[in-house]
Amino acid sequence: MASCPYSATTAPFDDLTELDAVGAPVDLDEARSWLEMFFAETQPRGDLEQRWRAIEADVEATGTYAHTFEELEWGARVAWRQSVRCIGRARWQSLVVRDARTADTIDEIAAELADHLRFATNAGRIRSTITVFRQDGPAGPRVRVANEQLIRYAGYAEPDGTVLGDPRYVDFTALLDSYGWQHPSPPSAFDVLPWLIETEQEMPRVVEVPGGTVLEVPVTHPGLPWFAELDLRWHAVPVISNMRLRIGGIDYSCAPFNGFYLVDEIATRNFGDVDRYHQLPAIAARMGLDTTSTSNFWQLRAAVELNTAVLHSFRTAGVRIEEPVAESALFSEFVKREEAAGRRAYGDWSWINGHIGSTFGRAWHRYYDTDEPNPNFWLDPAARELSNGHPSSDPLTLF
Repeated sequence: MASCPYSATTAPFDDLTELDAVGAPVDLDEARSWLEMFFAETQPRGDLEQRWRAIEADVEATGTYAHTFEELEWGARVAWRQSVRCIGRARWQSLVVRDARTADTIDEIAAELADHLRFATNAGRIRSTITVFRQDGPAGPRVRVANEQLIRYAGYAEPDGTVLGDPRYVDFTALLDSYGWQHPSPPSAFDVLPWLIETEQEMPRVVEVPGGTVLEVPVTHPGLPWFAELDLRWHAVPVISNMRLRIGGIDYSCAPFNGFYLVDEIATRNFGDVDRYHQLPAIAARMGLDTTSTSNFWQLRAAVELNTAVLHSFRTAGVRIEEPVAESALFSEFVKREEAAGRRAYGDWSWINGHIGSTFGRAWHRYYDTDEPNPNFWLDPAARELSNGHPSSDPLTLF
């Protein structure tokens, strides 16, 4: 994908100028299909045909229409229900939908993001939450948060080729530096990255995450006292912020949402992956394991203890977290309920089944419908590139 400089001299959304092609009127077939689903599943007050005539009139006059809050709320919940990569969808009806469509300025958006974190964190009793900002316009997004997640840690490239912090975010950290971010001095392995926010009217700007909004959990082990010496910690709430929500032909490119962590997302991947914090060799060495051969399963043995430590630490701190086997059983119940309701059970098997212990879970033993119908969440190529620190001149791919 072609890249272009992304500096403070760039006009807001200048890399999206080719999106004029998506300014065509809303797809009425998609809008009608969604409206019929909404009325069939929620049985709201009012008449379907009357609402449909209003939508048709709005689309004819302006090329688009606006969702009522009830439509937005149900659409966001259905998008979660149909998201093929999420194992936690049994809770889809509990999603709290925050309507932030009136937020226009970067300051207003940042305030909503901070409120989202406070509400979702809930002193560790994490609430699944989505905050929906203004719908996209004829030329694309009106609001965008460049960060992949609202809370992530900086990565600093060292002169010797090593990385302090999270290697995944070295390029994004450099991008934030180019926007004037003054990172902590001295830097650490767990410096919370600020937000990079832009709007249709305002240049992209770095906004610090307000103090007191990020709950973090230090990692210790119930049986290995030396684990605390690794000085690991992780944030409590995973809020994805670069995926586009689509409901009834309307796109919301800024709609940050969260559930809560599955333990192996933190332990096996964020801490364990070679291209992330890469902690398995250090843990294996502390355990006295020979890391020169894979025949003793040292990676797996170290990963088990790392997962044990993370699960223990979060639960001791009173922060909600789940483990794969229990989630697999719950997902299987979700699939049964969907099929009993006459709906297809969508799922990407390779994402539904995680890492340690997946074969012990019921979700392992069948495949799922891999279609991705709307409403749904989409990761656009340009959004992915931007969150990786590589802004693109290519337009977002709107479905």
